[in-house]
Amino acid sequence: MKPFTYERAATPEQAVSSYAARPGARYLAGGTNLVDLMKLGVERPEHLIDVSGLPLDRVEHTVDGGLRVGAAVRNSDLAAHPAVRRDHPVLSQALLAGASGQLRNAATTGGNLLQRTRCPYFQDTSVPCNKREPGSGCSALHGSHRDMAVLGHSDDCVATHPSDMAVALAALDAEVELLGPEGRRTVPAADFHRLPGDDPHQDTVLRPGELIVSVTVPPPPAGARSAYRKARERASYAFALASVAVVLARAQDGTVRHVALAFGGLAHRPWRARTAEELLTGAPLTTEACSRAVEAELAAARPLSGNAFKVSLARSLAVHMLTALAEGGADGTSPQRA
Repeated sequence: MKPFTYERAATPEQAVSSYAARPGARYLAGGTNLVDLMKLGVERPEHLIDVSGLPLDRVEHTVDGGLRVGAAVRNSDLAAHPAVRRDHPVLSQALLAGASGQLRNAATTGGNLLQRTRCPYFQDTSVPCNKREPGSGCSALHGSHRDMAVLGHSDDCVATHPSDMAVALAALDAEVELLGPEGRRTVPAADFHRLPGDDPHQDTVLRPGELIVSVTVPPPPAGARSAYRKARERASYAFALASVAVVLARAQDGTVRHVALAFGGLAHRPWRARTAEELLTGAPLTTEACSRAVEAELAAARPLSGNAFKVSLARSLAVHMLTALAEGGADGTSPQRA
């Protein structure tokens, strides 16, 4: 491992100031992804700023009934929080679908959003990867790409984003609060991650030195239900082949009053299904309507030779979740509030 220097930040402002003063710096929280990448030689920071001790480890209620989640809140604590389980089960389910119990005990809210792709070519420094070394090429494009993107990818990168939590946050219209050298700003969670384009090494819209300080989840729409479903190779500790987060509320006449749908495992970022949402809003929620809406969303898919199955898998997941929630719960369970 390459030698590096280390410091513990006492305040968010100190962390940002230290980052600006130290070229090659990285923020360190739970370390469940960054440390692994350092061992592989993918990440080679010259200076680590430990932000795990900052006072950002609380879940607080906002004045409008939402939740403000500190960036240092552990994934396991957030999944088990009573307000999250009661009001936003889609978020709790997504968190519990990710990684293992041991990793969830260490991983943080901010770190979960910032985890990097698990593309094997990105993690192997002996092969070309535009995300790791811009301009070197994309080995996955003509290599093993069964787990790669079918939406929003480019000739420069076909990697997918691994987070389950980020998919739920995109469907919940959450916002990410950032602190940087230029002050504070907020970014919608659905827009926090980037599509690859011709510069896939930039995973997010973060500016140099910016630190995630919190995530704000608005109150759920009245009468809404929500759920998360993930298809993977094995029952635990596996990344999504495809996943879907749904938040649904219907009017008294049965038509859709509010719907939010986001896919995971299909793109370089959580994929908010705006086309499907527009088609479903105001319409009766029938299986046929759900199928047409999801088909319209996935019409933009450009599967590679080895992962076309992801399109039909995502379609089935989305239609099943929408109809299950409309009938009172996900997978036949009792109704759940959003």
